[in-house]
Amino acid sequence: MLTGGSTAIASEYFQVRLGGDMAAIRGMAKAVFAADDAALAAGHPSVLDHGFLRQHTAGFEAYRAAVEATSWDHIEHQSGLERAQLEHLAQIYIESERTICTWAMGLTQHRHSVATLREVSNFMFLRGNVGRPGAGLCPVRGHSNVQGDRTVGINEKPPVAFLNALEAELGVPMPRHNGHNVLAAIGAMLDGTAQAFIGLGGNFARATPDSSLIAKAMRQQKLTVNIATKLNHSHLLPGEVSYVLPCLGRTEIDRNVRGIAQIVTVEDSMCMVHGSGGINKPASKELRSEVGIIAGIAAATVGSEVVEWAKLAQDHNLIRDLIARTIPGFHNYNERVRRPRGFRLYNAVDHRVWNTHTQRATFSDCALPEATEHQQALSEDGLFVLQTFRSHDQYNTTVYGLDDRYRGIYGERRVVFVNPKDLAEIGVEAGDRVDIVGRHRDGVSRIAEDFRVVPYDLPRGSVAGYYPELNVVVPFSAAGDQSDTPLSKSVLVSFKPVERQLNAA
Repeated sequence: MLTGGSTAIASEYFQVRLGGDMAAIRGMAKAVFAADDAALAAGHPSVLDHGFLRQHTAGFEAYRAAVEATSWDHIEHQSGLERAQLEHLAQIYIESERTICTWAMGLTQHRHSVATLREVSNFMFLRGNVGRPGAGLCPVRGHSNVQGDRTVGINEKPPVAFLNALEAELGVPMPRHNGHNVLAAIGAMLDGTAQAFIGLGGNFARATPDSSLIAKAMRQQKLTVNIATKLNHSHLLPGEVSYVLPCLGRTEIDRNVRGIAQIVTVEDSMCMVHGSGGINKPASKELRSEVGIIAGIAAATVGSEVVEWAKLAQDHNLIRDLIARTIPGFHNYNERVRRPRGFRLYNAVDHRVWNTHTQRATFSDCALPEATEHQQALSEDGLFVLQTFRSHDQYNTTVYGLDDRYRGIYGERRVVFVNPKDLAEIGVEAGDRVDIVGRHRDGVSRIAEDFRVVPYDLPRGSVAGYYPELNVVVPFSAAGDQSDTPLSKSVLVSFKPVERQLNAA
């Protein structure tokens, strides 16, 4: 970084078409099965881990049949990779003693994301690369406590065991109806079912799809409350009554009335739980912690007869004691979290314990999609599939600067990356300004205005640009099957040249 040089981070690099990841993995599995047949025919050991397959899996034969029934033509056309490339990657997998597979939103923000991730799991099962040291499945989350929220019950569909534990601990019934995920919450805000919005940190309006629709949903709320460490775009979309409640940041010291510095606890992607305490002087002595604000709201609404909210706000150890008594794996929580690096939660898969209806790791025999959005784009002139992503100078929705060292963009963000051959085909030149028009067929007009075209090495038919600027063309009405995840990596768009008005001198 200091010298302006670079370091190789991969031995192989292949560009998969948007939405073609499932096909690519299936092609690799098909090559593994072919290599296994060849090894057995030559009298060599199998390349599959049959011990793992027999003892720990279900549905293997159905999966193998599905793979064998998938043609190489289908795999190549959907993935954008050639058979020889996938066979090469499969051989690397076969020769690897241990394999870790990582992924992030590049896999999850597609319509068939659940089927894709099950295909990744299928592939890892073949050689027993799950539940042993140095191998496994590793979703990469962008924030330090995304997993931790779910672990402690922050879930629109809380598990029954968790609700039962809360009832046993507190002696009062818990609500048993499900809440809203993000897309359902937006729908409820739009149809009037939800009339109050409370945001704990984050930038809801910029993190969600369909920006103009979100603005409408926010503004028609009777109450909006934003608990935040700094101002952001969501605060500019007030409801009928609106509050912005500044709070302590995690880097600021939070002292209780006795002058004792409090810590919060976070869980990372590797199931490690550790303490986090601020080291900076608070920006104002009037600031409350997030815990203090929530506890105050709770005391003012549901009262303190069952839970003494003020005590919890003043002593986070008491909250951790409650967690220890209601959530498995958190015994001796306050003691263990203060050890260097904290402690690791129990992960059933580490021990090859499978919490499925078969008590085994279950193969999926889903067929590949008939066609992806990328394939649809390739079939129609002037149609492209867009993916949104972040720049180098960006963390989640927070943009720290206008430079993107990853892609050689400096001083701006309203750019769209397009394959040079696609530019030539539609008669657009590098540097031209275009409006990006959403082509989702729901009758809603979505246009991202005035973006500079940048030639870039992308698969034909694929274009890309920055989030959240391009959220305006991501449809709220489309989501992943079984996941309700916005389709921010498979948005159908076209381009409209920007007409410039020349003023007379």
